[in-house]
Amino acid sequence: MAVVYCEGNFGEIDGKTANGLVRNSERYEIVAVVDSRLAGRDAGKVLDGVANGIPLCRDLDDAMTLADPTPDLFIVGVAPTSGLLSSIERGVLLDAMSRGLNLVNGLHEFLNDDPEFAAAAAINNVEITDVRRPRAKVDLRMFTGRILEVECPRIAVLGTDGAIGKRTTATILTRALNNHGVKAVLVGTGQTSLIQGARHGAALDAVPAQFVTGELEAAVIEASEIECPDVIIVEGQGALSHPTYLSSTAILRGSRPAAVILQHAPTRMAISDFPAFPMPTPASEINLIETFADTKVIGLTINHENMTDSEVTAAITMYELELGIPATDALTRPTDRLLDMVFAAFPELEETAPVAAT
Repeated sequence: MAVVYCEGNFGEIDGKTANGLVRNSERYEIVAVVDSRLAGRDAGKVLDGVANGIPLCRDLDDAMTLADPTPDLFIVGVAPTSGLLSSIERGVLLDAMSRGLNLVNGLHEFLNDDPEFAAAAAINNVEITDVRRPRAKVDLRMFTGRILEVECPRIAVLGTDGAIGKRTTATILTRALNNHGVKAVLVGTGQTSLIQGARHGAALDAVPAQFVTGELEAAVIEASEIECPDVIIVEGQGALSHPTYLSSTAILRGSRPAAVILQHAPTRMAISDFPAFPMPTPASEINLIETFADTKVIGLTINHENMTDSEVTAAITMYELELGIPATDALTRPTDRLLDMVFAAFPELEETAPVAAT
């Protein structure tokens, strides 16, 4: 049972870890979220307009009172660009440990290496899980080319920006395929998907550049050999055109996807956290992806931030006409539209699937 800490950021870009956990968590049961701005409201209602019974709380005292059952985990649900904790956040986490809560930390700052946190863990007999910590250097894998031996198709969900909904779309697509009778496995590439419960993957932005394609290749091969899926969905990171988040290059090289679904936010005027850099268009990003890698963009998915439902419908129609590929919003439109993208590109998947679950 877990409380998620997301002070000042729930529902925002830097709250993407908390947002993702509220929408889907296979590993932990989320019983409360801390964000004093929204205290007293329902997390699901704030995020997607549908109540899910997870309360938003003023502080940890409030969360411990309202959470049912009593939590034993405290998850860092913020994901700032720096990847580091503020002094206030450090105090909140140390307070949680003093109450006997184990920490799950997805930031670049490894708390097991911090003397103050290491001492607090020992004193309070709690554990700290640093999700982003890569393997020891002696255990990191180099790219081998064995990805060519993986027979099932890989579909990467990439985007035109960071924190734009790639993981959410990848998670929804994976679930929809499995519900249809197509065995799909998600390979996670960031801290949130790993916290949510992705069985295969690595936080690519914490892996030394020399090993990043090899670590992803190894994760995809592992997923293929252990799960024997019909299709592998690879979570994207950043954007190929992004000025600083460059994990998309490793995803395209390391997993060699046969197809890409591109996520885009039509109302964003500039790259998040980089206002001097205008957002790329879907057309320009598709051209970049298909020039950089031997793959094909098979569909566009929309992040509906700051859009009305009618504006989403209009954007879908416009992009389909402009790009000549299907488009949808994974969160607000039927998942059949996502499946249609996949089955149009890989008809053999639909043909070999058993009767879809009802």
